[in-house]
Amino acid sequence: MGRLILVTGGARSGKSDYALTRAQALSGPHFFLATCPVIDSEMDDRIARHKADRKNGRWQTIEEELELAATISSLESPSVCLIDCLTLWVNNLLYLAEKTNMCFGEPEIQARAEALIHAADNYRGTLICVSNEVGMGIVPDNAAARVYRDLVGRCNRILAEAANEVILVSCGLPLFLKKSADE
Repeated sequence: MGRLILVTGGARSGKSDYALTRAQALSGPHFFLATCPVIDSEMDDRIARHKADRKNGRWQTIEEELELAATISSLESPSVCLIDCLTLWVNNLLYLAEKTNMCFGEPEIQARAEALIHAADNYRGTLICVSNEVGMGIVPDNAAARVYRDLVGRCNRILAEAANEVILVSCGLPLFLKKSADE
């Protein structure tokens, strides 16, 4: 049975740094599951910086924008897998749905999040998921942005309920919202 840790926070809050440090403290093979598509030169620079942060040779990077559950199921175990980030994963799923004229709403994110939880349960290792907390700002002024905010919030809630631990990072400081019963 796997261990699921959700790390959330605002943009540039330090959540990825916290998750990376936490993952590096664990033993075993390390997988970095990157969900970010390269869409412009600024994003390419961000990806390069993230890769440089993992340059110690311990990490195997897997770029997967959509099929997180299937990818986790294929990993060797016991191991450590860091997914960065669920926020972009939801974006990618919405983009695919729009491109293929499919509906993607609450039932679809529920099913995808539950599949991810099922994969985490079957994964023999530690799965650390990073996700932005997008619901603490102003209400977006357009329907698409509101749908996105709502789906990320729903995904975070579903994963937080199933997670062994939930950490909110604010100003670089981890705030433990949910701790394991064994700690």
